[in-house]
Amino acid sequence: MKALTFYKTLVLPTLILALFTSCKKEFSGEDYVAYFGGEVLNPTSNYVLFCKDNVVIDSIPLNEDNTFFKKFDSLAPGLYTFKIEPEYQYVYFDKNDSIKVHLDSKNFDESVNFCGRGDQKNNFLIDMYLRNEKDKDNLFEVFDYKWNRYNQHINKTNADNQKYYASKKEEIKWNDAFDVYAKAIVNFPHYTKMEIYPMIHEMRTGEDVTSQLPKNYYAFRNTIDFSNEALADFSPFVMYLDHMLNNVGSIHYHNHFSEVDLALKTNINKLNIADTLIKNEHVRNIVLNNIALKYLLEDQNMVNNQEFLKTYHKYSTDTSKKNEVLKIGNSIQSLTIGKKLPTVELITSDGKTTNSDAVITKNSVVFFWSEKLSSHLLAAHKKVLDLKDKYPNYNFIAINLDNDTNKWRELLPKYKFEGITELHCANFEDIKSKWAITKVHRTLIINANKTIKNGFTNLFDVHFEEDLK
Repeated sequence: MKALTFYKTLVLPTLILALFTSCKKEFSGEDYVAYFGGEVLNPTSNYVLFCKDNVVIDSIPLNEDNTFFKKFDSLAPGLYTFKIEPEYQYVYFDKNDSIKVHLDSKNFDESVNFCGRGDQKNNFLIDMYLRNEKDKDNLFEVFDYKWNRYNQHINKTNADNQKYYASKKEEIKWNDAFDVYAKAIVNFPHYTKMEIYPMIHEMRTGEDVTSQLPKNYYAFRNTIDFSNEALADFSPFVMYLDHMLNNVGSIHYHNHFSEVDLALKTNINKLNIADTLIKNEHVRNIVLNNIALKYLLEDQNMVNNQEFLKTYHKYSTDTSKKNEVLKIGNSIQSLTIGKKLPTVELITSDGKTTNSDAVITKNSVVFFWSEKLSSHLLAAHKKVLDLKDKYPNYNFIAINLDNDTNKWRELLPKYKFEGITELHCANFEDIKSKWAITKVHRTLIINANKTIKNGFTNLFDVHFEEDLK
């Protein structure tokens, strides 16, 4: 593994620096004081989010010199994340650790380097992350290999990683609590490669290799504690579990179903398997939520979504107000055909605030776009310009979902989409919760009286125009 050599000494007050570098500082038995700080080059925000289990527990502001520092009077040992939006990485704290991190937002993961009390464990995690990412980048064509050659390739990589893990464990002498994550970041990427090989090999080569695999091919699954709460939010485990559930939940007689019905049945299978497999309630709820969010972000078929959510609610005990699945489920229910479209705030091209009620004055098609998806931006507007001539009784409304209103207004003259009402989303979280907008490909067809004709369609659906007649 190529060492991370670039490191710039933090510009911190002498007292703070002493706290970080004094690894021999004595603490009382009940003292859980810990320190976290560092420097962020080319920051994308003016604060660092410090999180536990996907919940923000502190927002640490950056100083003028892009350094930050936080003393925690009591910090429980465990795995945390720090975020400089939109990127994040893990940081593990043992009791009384004093950790500082240096990174460059332009090259986030590759630049992360830790020092201070507790640094060695964290540098092992980032080193293993980078090893796994490099391996992933080089794996694409390897999926074409026959099973024996593929097996030799991934076993060699795994042996190298296991050797690296063993040497670092002996050198650093970390405790059992950290070893859970150290083993996971080595083992689960290997297990993932085992899970996805048959599927990706067939996808790339057309060859079904399942009959060629050893009878004990999936025996490694028996060694996994799927209910380990410590791993519930650890990405190597989460990614493995996602691929495993895709594998086990897949339906092999798929020619019997349409694409949307196949997605429904596959994802209900995944819910059933997760409920049976995972005994820990907290872990099970996290996995069920992950399955549900991924499905609901992809499929927007009203009938299928309702059937899926029935199964989800049967198994999930997560009734938290923060549960994104419940929010999306509620918004889906409010978008039933014939119901009035919930009102959201919008911004006009001249910078004035309006709302959807004021804009929808006749039959309307509402579609969405983002500058980040330029191909969709152009294709959607071109499609709408064609539809506009065919259906003059409709108003066509384009809503931009990007954050920067001023940048959106600057873009409009560049494209000159005549005859389309161009608006900007005033509050994405509001439109997301009320209209279940999770991706730009959604389209709404609204009657002149502001009731919903079709809340879940797509401009490029072959049957789209049937709803306009």
